[in-house]
Amino acid sequence: MEFPLSALERAMKVKEVVFRAISGEYTWLQAAEILGMSPRTLRRWRCRMERHGYAGLIDMRRGAPSPRRTPVAEIQRIVGLYRDTYRGYNARHFYQTVKREHGVTLSYSHVRQLLQGAGLMKKGRARGRHRTRRPRRPRFGEMLHLDGSRHVWLALVPEAKQTLIQVVDDATSRLLYAQLWPGETTRAVMTAMRDVVLEHGIPESFYTDRAGWAFDTPKAGGKVSATNLTQVGETLARLGVEHIPSYSPQARGRSERMNRTLQDRIVNELRVVAKATTVAAANRYLRECYLPTHNEEFAKPPADPDSAFVRLGDVDVNEVFFEEAVRKVGKDNTVGVDAVMLQLAKQPARRTCAGLSVQVRRHLDGGYSVRRGTQLFGRFDAEGQPRPSAPLAPTRQNAAGTTLATAVDSRVVPAISTYRPSGGTSSARVPAYGRLRLPTAGTASSPSASKA
Repeated sequence: MEFPLSALERAMKVKEVVFRAISGEYTWLQAAEILGMSPRTLRRWRCRMERHGYAGLIDMRRGAPSPRRTPVAEIQRIVGLYRDTYRGYNARHFYQTVKREHGVTLSYSHVRQLLQGAGLMKKGRARGRHRTRRPRRPRFGEMLHLDGSRHVWLALVPEAKQTLIQVVDDATSRLLYAQLWPGETTRAVMTAMRDVVLEHGIPESFYTDRAGWAFDTPKAGGKVSATNLTQVGETLARLGVEHIPSYSPQARGRSERMNRTLQDRIVNELRVVAKATTVAAANRYLRECYLPTHNEEFAKPPADPDSAFVRLGDVDVNEVFFEEAVRKVGKDNTVGVDAVMLQLAKQPARRTCAGLSVQVRRHLDGGYSVRRGTQLFGRFDAEGQPRPSAPLAPTRQNAAGTTLATAVDSRVVPAISTYRPSGGTSSARVPAYGRLRLPTAGTASSPSASKA
């Protein structure tokens, strides 16, 4: 019977120590301590050597296969599945997939060791120094991590890279949003925030890095500006959401680990399962198939069952999520933005809009709206064609019977004063649209004039 080399080396060591104990160089207690066994066990080994010689020091069980060994056919099946179908999956992802789809009953450690032994998977590197992980926030929605990861997500189209925008909840590790975009742009980030708000509500805070769309950093590597807000910062301020900056990759470890997990899993699933070659097909698979499966595997219950999300209520999200820029109206009553010319219609009670400074908003659907304060000058589609304006709720300024004709969007909080003196008649009134109205000749405009 052939024995493993390790069994022979062990027998040689036992023989040498026993001979030294017999010669008196070691005591039997010292010999037992060197071999890592009790004195009683060492005496049994000595009796076996005296009865059977050197062969008595070899453990006879080492040459026989274990009765609990895995069948060779099952090993070949598992290795074949990884080599032919799931190559590139990490050990945990592969184990969860074959356990769910192919009925594998072996343990995770056993499957990982089989793949490492077959040379199909590298052993993980040793961990670094000990670190303490930040405790999770207790409530669902108390803090959301938002990050982008640029990678070759479509393995069937390796020459193109995309950016995955993902939003993960800190308390539960639930993946709330995951979609591919051409880049980590303001529009992509706002779309992710809008979808999360529409589905779950308004969170307490967002935790992001200090990218250009997130914060203005006056000095490289320094603190972010608390007053000079970006477009995303202004959007979160409108929602009343705290925006927390991260100053190192280690500080946002939860989102960085999520990016690594998604790179290991999504790339392979889009290649093997979805066979996606376009961003649209990949996003549809992520939304309909991957997110439910991922959250089933990784989501954890929050420490506090109460949710921190707040209902959005009856709010037009188009008036919350937008990019805004100030433009000057041309002499032909046009405004240029993104190489698109927006032709303003004739505004009531205004001869022309030429020369006015207006706010042009680019909405997430690609359309535009032009405003000046609370006044809405027009809505346009992505090509610059006018859109019909939504009907406005009646207000005191535009109620029936008034002479005020300028449209004021009642869905926007007015930035003008509506104070009116309770008694007497003022000599010059400033109506809501801000034009000074002087009294006409021959009209009593003051007590002194009426006496005259």
